[in-house]
Amino acid sequence: MTRARRRALSLPALGLVLLAACSRQSPNALDPEGPAAKSVASVAWLMFGLATAVYVVVAGFIIIGALRGKKESRISDGAFIWIGGLLVPCVILGGLAVVTVKTTDTLRKPDANPLRIEATGYQFWWAVEYKDEKVTTANEIRVPAGRPVEIGLHSKDVIHSFWVPQLAGKVDMVPGQRNVIRFTAEKPGEYRGQCAEFCGLQHAKMALLVIAEEAGEYQRWVTRQQRPRGGPSSEREAAGEQVFMRSSCAGCHTVRDTEAQGTLGPDLSDFGGRKSLGALATENNRANLAGWIENSQSIKPGNLMPPVQLEPDELLNLLEYLENLR
Repeated sequence: MTRARRRALSLPALGLVLLAACSRQSPNALDPEGPAAKSVASVAWLMFGLATAVYVVVAGFIIIGALRGKKESRISDGAFIWIGGLLVPCVILGGLAVVTVKTTDTLRKPDANPLRIEATGYQFWWAVEYKDEKVTTANEIRVPAGRPVEIGLHSKDVIHSFWVPQLAGKVDMVPGQRNVIRFTAEKPGEYRGQCAEFCGLQHAKMALLVIAEEAGEYQRWVTRQQRPRGGPSSEREAAGEQVFMRSSCAGCHTVRDTEAQGTLGPDLSDFGGRKSLGALATENNRANLAGWIENSQSIKPGNLMPPVQLEPDELLNLLEYLENLR
């Protein structure tokens, strides 16, 4: 076997190895967990299959031509041009166009009785609002597994893009324009999403988490968020609330049923129940939270939160307060 032929045959194998490696990454568009993502994955696999077939055929002709040398071919140059350069591409692209248009039309069709949510992109986090339930949160979207979800997409600054690869394709978030994305999470689980349009310094860390739960668990979460907030349950928590209210925190953040009604940063009403800080920049635990408060720039440079200088006791009290916001 000639060196040229070995190279030609090795490239598809290399592509399959790389594709298999990608499939072990998370999130993975080729590991769909909902009808919308499965439709997108089907088109992707079709494109890959067609590209592979074209490569094999072209590589085969190259190898045959190389082995035949200058022997006269039974197929004229004109036939090669008409068949290989016009007819075959038209058949492949035409078929792919039909499949793509049908898939796009399916993804755009509204579902019956969807859960309606509004998501707004900021540099570099996500505001999430359940208008019917009158619930607001940030950077996490909780949904009941098996129920269709319809999310209205907005942007308050630059163009962002909403993409949860295992649940749906990406849809841009354009300032002054409301776009819509629809999907269904078929089973409970956590699905990482990402801003898929470069939006500034911390674009790579503008992530989100879609948490699909059993219907009963989801409804319990909604009920907790709708319930009037009680007062602090301990002296340290009460002292932490005072620190929050008199510092810059209350000017930028909202906490339901309190005087804190800031809108520059994420709503913190259920902050203690969230899994991450800074739109999945780091895990939400006491050590990371203390570091975020004192200097969030060390964790996520370029975000809009300034350092907050507190005495050690004040910081401990504030941590206690924030951890109990649920």
